[in-house]
Parts: sequence; C-alpha cells; structure tokens
Amino acid sequence: QVQLVESGGGLVQAGGSLRLSCAASGRTFSSYAMGWFRQAPGKEREFVTAISWSTGVTAYADSVKGRFTISRDNAKNTVNLQMNSLKPEDTARYYCAAGRFLMVIATIAPGPNDFGSWGQGTLVTVSS
Repeated sequence: QVQLVESGGGLVQAGGSLRLSCAASGRTFSSYAMGWFRQAPGKEREFVTAISWSTGVTAYADSVKGRFTISRDNAKNTVNLQMNSLKPEDTARYYCAAGRFLMVIATIAPGPNDFGSWGQGTLVTVSS
C-alpha cells in the first residue's frame, strides 16, 4: 500500500518561495513516476510537474516552467517541489501522486488518471 504525505504548504507573498515535500512509503519506488498536481477552488485538478524515480526525467506544466523544480531524494524516499517566484494564481491545494510503471516524457503532461496513489494535499496560498 503506497502512502504519500505532503508537507510544506503555507501562506506566502507574491514573489516568495515555498518548498513542498512528499514522503513516500509502502513500496520500492524505482518503477514509479512521482507527480505534483494542484487544485484551486472551483477548478479541476491540474498537472504541475512529474519525475521518473529511476531516470530523473522531469516534465513541467508551461505555467510553472522556470519557477518550479521537482527533485527526489532516494535515500529519504521523498519528492520535493521547490517553488520560486510564486504568483497569486499558484494558490491551490497541492497533491503528491505516484504512478507505477508510468514513463515521464519531458514534453508530455500526464493526467490525474495516470497516477494510482495520492496524498491528502497541502494548501499553498499566495497573497498579492
């Protein structure tokens, strides 16, 4: 049973930074892709970024390219999301997700249905 626990959300001013972490347990994740999605009130859940646990290949939504960076720590079984130059439109609940045997391709944004396990999410609020 995969368990994902997010942390690091909070309130930040526009232009600021936050670092989210996702602690993963319950499996060996070498065959997984890990992703971050977000969902703002009244909107659909949208892809933010993903990383292949084994190869380190990453993919980003256009809206966050150059501002957000995903990384994984194999020793700690965590996936991190460094968010810089935050904007009010980045306000959302951010979810960590795990997809077994999912291939990450830099130019393709996976959808929520590509991931079988989800965390509870952590709230990020960016004030203007």
